[in-house]
Amino acid sequence: MNQVVRKSAALPLASPKIAIIGGGVAGSTIALRFAELGIDTSLIEKGDSLVNGPPFCHLHAGGNLYREISDEQCLTLLVQSIDTVKVYPQSVNKRPTVIALPKNDPSDPRDLLPRLEKLRAKYAYLVQQDASNEVLGEPEQYFRLFERAEIEALKSSALPEQALCPSDWLVAFAQHVDLDNLKFPIVLVQEYGLSAFRFAAIASMAIENLPACHLHTNTQVVALEQLAGASGWRVSMKKHDEIETIHTDFDYVINACGFKSGEIDDMFSAKRRRMVEFKAAYVAHWPKCRGLWPEVVFYGERGTPQGMAQLTPYPDGYFQLHGMTQDITLFKNGLVASGENSAQPKLAERFINKIERQWPAELIEERTLGSIEHIAQYIPSFSQASVAAKPLFGAQQIPGDDADLRTADVSFYGKNYARTEIVKASSALAAADAILQDLIANELVNSALITQYAVEHYFPVTGQCTQEEVTARAEMLARQRQYPQALAKNF
Repeated sequence: MNQVVRKSAALPLASPKIAIIGGGVAGSTIALRFAELGIDTSLIEKGDSLVNGPPFCHLHAGGNLYREISDEQCLTLLVQSIDTVKVYPQSVNKRPTVIALPKNDPSDPRDLLPRLEKLRAKYAYLVQQDASNEVLGEPEQYFRLFERAEIEALKSSALPEQALCPSDWLVAFAQHVDLDNLKFPIVLVQEYGLSAFRFAAIASMAIENLPACHLHTNTQVVALEQLAGASGWRVSMKKHDEIETIHTDFDYVINACGFKSGEIDDMFSAKRRRMVEFKAAYVAHWPKCRGLWPEVVFYGERGTPQGMAQLTPYPDGYFQLHGMTQDITLFKNGLVASGENSAQPKLAERFINKIERQWPAELIEERTLGSIEHIAQYIPSFSQASVAAKPLFGAQQIPGDDADLRTADVSFYGKNYARTEIVKASSALAAADAILQDLIANELVNSALITQYAVEHYFPVTGQCTQEEVTARAEMLARQRQYPQALAKNF
């Protein structure tokens, strides 16, 4: 990174010590948010690098992948996504998303219009309030409908090298998709991609340059107890392959352990109802791929053989694949809930083995080829794609008992203890803001911070990351994690 002047934004009242357990999207974002403000923050991560959890590939700037969720959740995701783009612009893959309904789907494409109109109006309002919110293109172009005749006309067009108008994104689509299998119109919407590897690179680089943030990787929290007669906490942690346990006192603890959050809650009998779901996405290479590809989502009923099919493009003919069927992204008994005696839902051992060890080679082959076949029913030539890498996989937590919940950020238990409960990566900033408000309410941080830096997100050091530096670090992380470097390149 370029050399930056390191200056605390505003001094906390008594320099509180904050512990964040878990260095995923939520933990890393909160650590950056606080350290940029000069708050003493320790980020404790059991792995050897940051943001190495469940796969994400989509910004969800409007939640249009999920027709089953409420309009309110979609509007929330739109606002959160705009904030995320402004803080992490180098992590965004700027290409639109196509939403198409297969002919066997019971709905009509125009059923999507009322929600899309609400989202466009909300985006226009946000841009009117603050011009810096225009990060998804012009509001009037937030979505556009294309009838079949328009798509048919694109079949004879030359493949553009860059998109100068919305229809340029649909030339390759028109030439490869089986249009007889779809209902019309289709929707082109400005929901961009979000690169997990580039996000991890930004978080890692910025934290290295923030003296207020102390990063402890390869470190496991083994005990958590509230100090007697005080509001502080004692965190006991141990480095991997070391016998000695380190005991450190903190004023505030943030549980950002993702699907294992319940294990931390159980350390001091904090009750919480939550679910955990194991999911996987697959990596395929389509060497004959040509032209510009948007992300393509073919709607379908979750959990059935015709569940949603999602094709996420990367450079050099690589794609990330989802299929919302039991044989692809979903797994039998892969969604579990917590019980009366523990806040931690119990995933079956076969899922834990996949997360902590490795996938059987034959299962990688079977499920990736199944996902290729699932896409090929709509894009026949995609059947030529091949298995490119191990799956992107992990488990996500969902607070409460609504499996369709997509917007959540944080919950609090007792005093000076917070749990991040994000379902989508774009909700991480909202979690950070909510916890910052709690720090101010508990008089651990000066309320003057709000008027100075908390109303607008304050990330000057994070903003110093350049595209070239982010790409180099992201490609290194992809190699270390044994994935194609194309997944880390700027789209």
